[in-house]
Amino acid sequence: MRNSQIFVVRERAEIQASFRLTTRKPWAIDTSYFAESDRPLYLLSMAVAPSRQGQRLGSRCLEAAIRVAAAWPADAIRLDAFDAPAGAGEFYRKCGFQEVGRATYRNVPLIYFELLL
Repeated sequence: MRNSQIFVVRERAEIQASFRLTTRKPWAIDTSYFAESDRPLYLLSMAVAPSRQGQRLGSRCLEAAIRVAAAWPADAIRLDAFDAPAGAGEFYRKCGFQEVGRATYRNVPLIYFELLL
């Protein structure tokens, strides 16, 4: 894969967490909300098994994503989260990402987050 990498956290044979980093802008992200960036990476499809949530596994995934992005090299990590009670907005805030805007795409409210590297 030229512009994307998938990362998984396995415990024995079971996947406990995953995320994807890509240089390609996802369709639901409007770049006008973000800071100028020459080499942004987009964090997509981050998931942590429900039984492992609240155990810092997601935070460790983000720490790994930041290390990978710095070595890529990238100058920012961008993502969107659902703007709903079950969305991960508060999680990304606690991990140091800055909210840069809110938008609705195909009737789905989103919050845009960014971390400048």
